Amino acid sequence: MPAEPSRTISLLSVVIPTFNAVDLIGEQLAALDAQKYNGAFEVIVSDNGSTDGLRSYIESHPLGEVLRLRWVDSSSARGVSHARNVGVEHAAGEFVAFCDADDRVHPEWLQHMATAAQTADVVGGGLETASINTPLVNSWREFVPSETPHSYGSFLPYAFGANFGAWKIQYQSIGGCDESMTAAGDDIDFCWRAQMAGMTFAHEPKAVVAYRLRSEIASAWKQMRMYGSASAMLHKKYKRHGFKKPSGRALLTEIAALTLLNPVLPHSVTKMPRGKWVTHAGFFVGKVQGSIRERTLFV
Repeated sequence: MPAEPSRTISLLSVVIPTFNAVDLIGEQLAALDAQKYNGAFEVIVSDNGSTDGLRSYIESHPLGEVLRLRWVDSSSARGVSHARNVGVEHAAGEFVAFCDADDRVHPEWLQHMATAAQTADVVGGGLETASINTPLVNSWREFVPSETPHSYGSFLPYAFGANFGAWKIQYQSIGGCDESMTAAGDDIDFCWRAQMAGMTFAHEPKAVVAYRLRSEIASAWKQMRMYGSASAMLHKKYKRHGFKKPSGRALLTEIAALTLLNPVLPHSVTKMPRGKWVTHAGFFVGKVQGSIRERTLFV
């Protein structure tokens, strides 16, 4: 059982794992500058090998002083997990909050994260997609903040990597994020490992992040296929702990829906945006591919 951390936050560290996001991260930094947070915080941009001039952009950013903004090099290994872990190593704060370069935190995000951290080791927040995406793209995969945390049915809750936080001592006590998971699923895996190690998890729906969706059909398909594949990897790792595959009825329902709502049919019949079908189909195909690769049945 990891040691109980101090519940006093003298400095909160915000870690942004980043790769080639110089054209988007400015919006996130402006949102961090607008935080209605009572305490002190710093912002660490953990650069996973960007080639778009990110370092010079961060080191000369006009908000550098007010945000205590720092660029750190996490290019020695590829993947968002490594970038998060390196960011935490450089963090001076007792509690670390994670967000992504292409999203936008709401003004009271940090305050709600810090408040929830007083009674929890790991904190997840809410996501919304309406304010940062076009109405069309938002219809593909809409998120609204919910009082209920994300979960796969009856298994343990989890937070998205775009909006979670942990006490630094707790984060490092279980090795941080799994760096072998370079594509997806590392955020879920961390939350589950933390809870299985005896740590407390809290969901704070008022700690909201505007989550940017993939706006191109091809990139949405690729991302969701990656997420589906990661879910099969998680099933292989946690099925002995109670993470169950979908029921046979759920599988048949999913196949029927993907077939009957296929965008080949007229939209007047399916009533489903093409991009929404693509996200569901991509996730399903990813589950099939991941099941084959991991030699576990998760469809």
